[in-house]
Amino acid sequence: MDIHTDHRYAINLNVRGIQPSATLRINELSNELRAQGRDIIKLGLGQSPFPVPERVVEALREHAHEKDYLPVKGLKGLREAIAGYINRSERMRCTWEDVLIGPGSKELLFILQLAYYGDLLIPRPSWVSYAPQARIIGRSVHWLPTHAENNWQLTAEELDIICRDDPSRPRILILNYPSNPTGCTYTDDQLLAIANVARKYRLILLSDEIYGEVHFEGKHKSIARYYPEGTIISTGLSKWAGAGGWRLGTFIFPRELRPLQDAMAIIASETYTATSAPIQHAAITAFNGGEDMDDYLHQSRRVLKAVGEYLYRRLTEMGAVVQKPEGAFYLFPDFSGFRDALEKRDIKTSTAFCKSLLEDTGIAILPASDFGFVPDHLGARLAFVDFDGAESLRLAGGDFRDQELADDFVQLAAPKLVQAMDKLEKWLKAL
Repeated sequence: MDIHTDHRYAINLNVRGIQPSATLRINELSNELRAQGRDIIKLGLGQSPFPVPERVVEALREHAHEKDYLPVKGLKGLREAIAGYINRSERMRCTWEDVLIGPGSKELLFILQLAYYGDLLIPRPSWVSYAPQARIIGRSVHWLPTHAENNWQLTAEELDIICRDDPSRPRILILNYPSNPTGCTYTDDQLLAIANVARKYRLILLSDEIYGEVHFEGKHKSIARYYPEGTIISTGLSKWAGAGGWRLGTFIFPRELRPLQDAMAIIASETYTATSAPIQHAAITAFNGGEDMDDYLHQSRRVLKAVGEYLYRRLTEMGAVVQKPEGAFYLFPDFSGFRDALEKRDIKTSTAFCKSLLEDTGIAILPASDFGFVPDHLGARLAFVDFDGAESLRLAGGDFRDQELADDFVQLAAPKLVQAMDKLEKWLKAL
């Protein structure tokens, strides 16, 4: 036997068979196809289309010389800025000591699961990395059922049913809203009901609010208001400040979970050490806010709402079943109504659907199976981000500032998304 092939048997069993992150995989494939000259419309990776606000970019320039290792939990000035941001937006009373900074919220979620020995509860559908992270670490994952008629949202009743069989079992519940992949969010009553069940079973509740600032109406509320003692708020710069590649995320802990925060800091100290110093210094500007940041967010929300509602209408008119988005930049259409026609082309799974769509039209989207569904659920996630975010903000804040953003705006600001809907409609009709 070739000695060079033996090493594959020593690879961690938890990692074997796992594919690279679906969102990153589709982005790389889309870029490869574009490099080959294909006309690709990139609706796979959920990267904010908007530029980083100029004042935040300038802060990064000013701090590019910062080269020292920073404290493991993060720069005190940034932790203070984030505490102030959360206290303003959520009417809470957290302090800078409750804040932990990491190189992206994805990394913080990973070390949370290393630090806390509990099962992971994930509503289906969910973001693509929650379950693979648990599998890599060796944690049990329990999918919580949701239903299309309830906008694919978790109910308190479903959560209670899962927990009551073993009420004392340590568990982490992840609640992500506005949701990736659906764009839907929760009402106050829904959050209060879920909070009551979480308190009943003493769950650790990780509230992934990375899209909170891009709630279309600017009315996001954290479930931490209703379950403060057990909720960790997760946020960062990637989705509302357009800074995904900067890799800065943050967890805000209740004081009751300080031992868990300290345990995560120990793991951080032995792995990534600290988050990039220039990025942390620049992020203070973002979290401190200001009139320019408020206007940036206001216009971003207007643009995303207009685009999301346009795509929702187009998809519905085509015959897809889709929920109207309330935030973020995602739609989760179900194409089951085309099942018979698709089967004639030997398309029986969401993966086959997305593969054929990409090959035939150049539209890159992700199959529902990447979000926790069985292979033959003919759904997909569409990230409506392939447009010039800087130009859309200029239009929204200029010629369209004092008017409702309608189809004429979408056609000017997001022509590739209009083209994607035209191509998809034609493809579905030709089945």
